[in-house]
Amino acid sequence: MSEIILMSDPRVSAVPVRECGESLIDIRRGSPLLVDKRKQNDSDAFFYLRQGVLERLLQAQAQLPDGLRFLVVEGYRPPGLQRRYFEKYAGRLRAEQSGWSDEQIRSAASRFVSPPEIAPHSAGAAVDLTLADADGCELDLGTPMNATPEESADACYTDATGIREQARTHRAALGRVLTAAGLVNYPTEWWHWSFGDRYWALLTGAASACYGPRRHDAGD
Repeated sequence: MSEIILMSDPRVSAVPVRECGESLIDIRRGSPLLVDKRKQNDSDAFFYLRQGVLERLLQAQAQLPDGLRFLVVEGYRPPGLQRRYFEKYAGRLRAEQSGWSDEQIRSAASRFVSPPEIAPHSAGAAVDLTLADADGCELDLGTPMNATPEESADACYTDATGIREQARTHRAALGRVLTAAGLVNYPTEWWHWSFGDRYWALLTGAASACYGPRRHDAGD
């Protein structure tokens, strides 16, 4: 298995950001993407993405096998909420692993929640999504979305072994079209894909990220 670069890696935070100023777009308006409302009560902002990310998602969806479509669960995540998610998960790990150093906790936490200062979701650059059939029914991709490494025995890792063959086929279909459209996957979460953020820049060799953390405004 190739090296997994975690979000906490200093190489990620070292990538410069040259913000392009692109707007956040509500993907529920005028888009054929199917959105899942399981997080709608937390924040309406979850259904926003940068224009460039949305365009690439649409390109990717058009290349899916007949009868398959994306089911988008989460896009933009407000910085304050990202921080709360990270601190909650880090606190859980700290309670379970009392002998770990702060750096070990930060690294382990970043397998599942990005450190707030570089989070792709807070830049509107990342999307959590899965596959659905023509009727909108969610397909089997091996684990529930947002299953932690502990809950899933690491089956949440994109290249995990031991998952069902059908789930592996679905993951391959998801990855094939999104990679072709220019997005990159976070290897500890099969559902997390991004474009234009620092993690994307590091993996693709881009000189800088074009999307940095931002606030969501109603006018976007």
